[in-house]
Amino acid sequence: MTEASEIRPKKLFIKTYGCQMNVYDSDRMADALAPHGYEPTPVIDDADLVVLNTCHIREKASEKVFSELGRLAELRREGRDFMIGVAGCVAQAEGEEIARRSKAVDMVFGPQSYHRLPELVARVGRGEKVVETEFPPEDKFEHLPAASPRVIRSRGLTAFLTVQEGCDKFCSFCVVPYTRGAEQSRPLEQVLAEARTLVAAGVRELTLLGQNVNAWHGLDAHGRSVGLGELCARLGELEGLARIRYTTSHPLDMTDELIAAHRDNFKLMPYLHLPVQSGSDRILKAMNRRHTRADYLAVIDRIKAARPDMALSGDFIVGFPGETEADFAETLSLVHEVGYASAFTFKYSIRPGTPGADMDDQVPEPVKAERLARLNALVTRQMRDFARSCVGRTLDVLLDKPGRLPGQLGGRSPYLQAVHLEAPEHLLGTVQQVLIVGAGNNSIEGKIVTHAEPKGASVIESQAFA
Repeated sequence: MTEASEIRPKKLFIKTYGCQMNVYDSDRMADALAPHGYEPTPVIDDADLVVLNTCHIREKASEKVFSELGRLAELRREGRDFMIGVAGCVAQAEGEEIARRSKAVDMVFGPQSYHRLPELVARVGRGEKVVETEFPPEDKFEHLPAASPRVIRSRGLTAFLTVQEGCDKFCSFCVVPYTRGAEQSRPLEQVLAEARTLVAAGVRELTLLGQNVNAWHGLDAHGRSVGLGELCARLGELEGLARIRYTTSHPLDMTDELIAAHRDNFKLMPYLHLPVQSGSDRILKAMNRRHTRADYLAVIDRIKAARPDMALSGDFIVGFPGETEADFAETLSLVHEVGYASAFTFKYSIRPGTPGADMDDQVPEPVKAERLARLNALVTRQMRDFARSCVGRTLDVLLDKPGRLPGQLGGRSPYLQAVHLEAPEHLLGTVQQVLIVGAGNNSIEGKIVTHAEPKGASVIESQAFA
């Protein structure tokens, strides 16, 4: 059998749509194909294999996929020779339809099958058209090869790490339970092993991912179920890892243990994405969110009691079926009451197969657009106010990339804000205390207070990331 090093390099182009988990999935697909001679390329014209890693959350997701497939089919007609694959949540939900409508597609596979990608590519090479959207019995994470240290370093100082997939909440607007399946938590030691590999290669910040990440309950080596707070504690013991984040969370799964972790674990950042979707109890019930407005606010009170400097991000859907102007006013009042550092806002759009798709009282599109504009105006003001409130504070900033100008570096604050400052290149990869001196629309500016690594975290030499 030909060794991987002897295989003629082939080029892989992956277009990633949607959430951070899809970014992680795209990287793991590349890792799975690397031993089989595939190298990533940013240029689609160079590709031997093009994969669209799709997301079903955004509006008109399917139409965007078919539009892209039309462009790829045109390239084929012009004489380009490459394989086409469609992956991700749209593939999971509409695999047969994609294969039927687009004759150019060679393979369609869901999020649970990307560890089988080399096998699927081989089947296409034998002349098959592949549609694989079943949920396989094996754990895909056990079958995925680790990326090489060189590849990990090329991806930067921060990394995503999926620890949980699927959801059991069945919100009436959401397709995740149908495309990603039931909640599954990766075992503790499996997660720690991947984290060690990433940190050993130079990663300084990990973001733990899951559709409902704070519901993570992985088994430890003794078969004991442990929660996300303990996982963060174990990750905090890794020398060289400076920061831990996680997303996306559900209010009902913010346990006392996890909240205490925010108080006790200095590597766990004081920034929490905690979606609420609506401020109206009537709409929350129709959404099957299983919590009330008061429940959500009580969770925030508990979090801020444990970590007073906590900043919050949220998700909001406007125009859910039956939403009245009074319901929308409740959402605006909730945003006023909480005060968000950031937020993601959406117009409700029908997802076939979800309960919301069959509800009466669908809100007219112009009404949804007008409400979204009002919500966005409020959220934008709050984001600007939060950035300005940081001016004059000294924040720990992870310097993770070269700056826009010579002599500058870019970094991230504990609150995920982009930070620009003058700093020597050898500080790349370190966490520095930075005095915030200015705030723009999308970033803040600072000055280094001291060239010292705070809180004992080890310094990673900048040449490791060359």
